[in-house]
Formats: sequence, structure tokens, C-alpha cells
Amino acid sequence: MLWTIVGTLLTLWIYGLISGLAGNLIHLLLVLAVAVLVFYVVTS
Repeated sequence: MLWTIVGTLLTLWIYGLISGLAGNLIHLLLVLAVAVLVFYVVTS
């Protein structure tokens, strides 16, 4: 489940970089994906 969320956020981030959509929102998605990944690593 967690890897699905991280993968989805990273995919949306890459799509946003390619298409140039939503400027700061794309970087927010990257930060969220990294935060979720770090949380998972720390708690496991």
C-alpha cells in the first residue's frame, strides 16, 4: 500500500515535470513522496 502511494506521487511528479503543469504543486508531490518513504523506513 505504501509503495503504491510513493509510486503514484513520483509518477505524478515526473508527469508534471514533463508537461510543465502546476509549478509548485509538482515539487510538493515530490516532498510528500520522500516524506512518506522516510516515514516508512524509520518505522519499519
